[in-house]
Amino acid sequence: MSLMHLFTRRTLLTLVLAFVSGWARAETLAVIVHPASGVDSLSREEVSHLFLGRIKHLPSGTPAVVLDTKSLRADFYRALVNREMNEISAYWARLKFSGRTQPPEQIDDAESVLRRVAAERGAIGYVDAARVDKRVRVVLLLEY
Repeated sequence: MSLMHLFTRRTLLTLVLAFVSGWARAETLAVIVHPASGVDSLSREEVSHLFLGRIKHLPSGTPAVVLDTKSLRADFYRALVNREMNEISAYWARLKFSGRTQPPEQIDDAESVLRRVAAERGAIGYVDAARVDKRVRVVLLLEY
């Protein structure tokens, strides 16, 4: 095997591995709503306000049913507001104690979130972007 051939194979392998490892790290969460919710997109700030209990209605005026996906919560809040789960839990503990609001409902898995959002006009949740299908509308993408 010639030195040039070996260099080319090694370079190609390095490029492929770099691409694959970069691709694997750049995962995306999709914030989803019911297609008939009247919402086409939301800003990061609007999603933050909804998931932190600061607003109770979607921009369309529909009461929001906010859903957390248990397995993705840590990644979601880190991507959305750059906070760890201990900070989010402390935040909700203070709000619950004051009686002002309740945290989002926790749903076990992505498929359950998809079904719930597809069934309830005011529901908003998040799933891995690869799981999104035509039953729901994506209103924000967050990389983590």
